[in-house]
Amino acid sequence: MEAQLRLRQEHFAYTEICQALRELPARFEKHLSTTRFWYVLTRSADDQFFLSVNTTSDAQALAVQIQKSGQWLDVVPGIDSVTVRFDAAHVSPDDVEDCLRGIIACGIEALSSADTGQTIVVPVAYGGSNGPDLKLLCETLGISESDFVALHTAKDYPVELVGFMPGFAFIGELQPQLRVPRRSEPRQSVPAGSVAIADSRTGLYALSSPGGWNIVGKTPLRLFDPLAVEPFLLSPGMRVRFVPTQNGGQR
Repeated sequence: MEAQLRLRQEHFAYTEICQALRELPARFEKHLSTTRFWYVLTRSADDQFFLSVNTTSDAQALAVQIQKSGQWLDVVPGIDSVTVRFDAAHVSPDDVEDCLRGIIACGIEALSSADTGQTIVVPVAYGGSNGPDLKLLCETLGISESDFVALHTAKDYPVELVGFMPGFAFIGELQPQLRVPRRSEPRQSVPAGSVAIADSRTGLYALSSPGGWNIVGKTPLRLFDPLAVEPFLLSPGMRVRFVPTQNGGQR
């Protein structure tokens, strides 16, 4: 149990803590699973708790419930987690843990339309110079570029996480027909506004940065405005609707 208890004292990188939590003995998980969904709660820093859950929808719903429950420094939903920061100078960690467990014990409430966030329409110029990887991807997948666009724009997607690089939005999940691995050789620079796919998700590059995702298009939408109150357009819980532009760059 000593290794387990150290999880309450050390700060892990996201992937490391997720793996560590999932390797805890079944009896420890069972002790924590007091509701109808699987979770593990751990103190991951002096002023921070990390809550690992099953799904993105669980994480986003719990984040909303936690945000409404008190004055937190930050509540950040991830793909399968929620990170909660509190004012350790004025609030006892034990009180915070009791509060979080009380919220969890009530179960996950379905997000209301007011809580799910707005739907952002993202126009995309697919293919050509805007989406340099689209042609090869379609050959690999055995579909036409028009079929790819039809599948990619067939539904609205949730914004699951914003991270990796500032403003980079993880948007999921893709239909099974569109799932491909990352590029074997990442690019040194991906233009801002690029729309890319990898594994089961679409990624939106708010800023120019290195990246290894497959670029299928580009949006003219301004994803980053340094003068805005919220500089990045997208945040977890919002929904995205991709719409092909008339001059989409397909050829």
